[in-house]
Amino acid sequence: MKKIPTGVSDLDTIIKGGVPAGSVVLLFAEIGSGGLEFVYTSSAKILRAKENPEDIPTILGDECKSSILPEEIHYITFSRAKVDILQEIKTSFNQNYYDIIEENVNFKDLSQQYFKRTMVPPGWAGDDGTSLFSDKKETDLLEGLVHFLEENAQNNMVVIDSLTDLLTNTSIDNDKLVTIVKGMRRASRRWGGVIYLLLSKDILDRSLEYHIIDSVDGVFNFRWSENKRVSKRQRYLIVDKFMSVLPHLKREKIARFTAEVTDYEGYIVINYERII
Repeated sequence: MKKIPTGVSDLDTIIKGGVPAGSVVLLFAEIGSGGLEFVYTSSAKILRAKENPEDIPTILGDECKSSILPEEIHYITFSRAKVDILQEIKTSFNQNYYDIIEENVNFKDLSQQYFKRTMVPPGWAGDDGTSLFSDKKETDLLEGLVHFLEENAQNNMVVIDSLTDLLTNTSIDNDKLVTIVKGMRRASRRWGGVIYLLLSKDILDRSLEYHIIDSVDGVFNFRWSENKRVSKRQRYLIVDKFMSVLPHLKREKIARFTAEVTDYEGYIVINYERII
């Protein structure tokens, strides 16, 4: 089975080289618990590995020596501007993260169409030329998203930031979007890359959350510690769903990963808790 590294080396080591190529993975995160940091880390480390293939064992881990790397990385955004995302990376991580992502990640801004039927004035959305709808030919946001994936998902890593934006936009039919995610899951087998869908936890109705979870291949659940007696907040990563990943965790009796975010290494696993 072909694997694509997540870029989090300790996780990739345990799951034997990454996630299966052709997967749609939901990054289901509590606010600030690490979903975005995971995406930035994955992007930066994969790009570094592509630039220095001889250093793959150092950058990604020994288990990734036989893994495949995406040909390109595409970052689709609906409500956040490219400049804001890059500024967030620049202030959170070291300069190398900013430089390699700014130079190599293809940002696709769909904000023009996203805000079209809202009270937000067109001037607020801005248009820096990267918008899929800059030429005004596309009229439907979801149709444009599907078209972009058809054209760009083959053998690539695609980040969709975020499903929360789409599912809370009153002009978008949620049932239609869920159907697209289901279709995306089928098509991803043919595309052979990996698609990460960001979704914020506890914003949508619980039944809709479960509907999305049921429509993807895997779910990485990012949480904060629930221990009220500890003053320091702790990030956790739990694999809630992933048929080809969970057997590795079960074999190692791993319940959840303890994680932290540093400016030099990005999102990293520092420990894991075993099932007793």
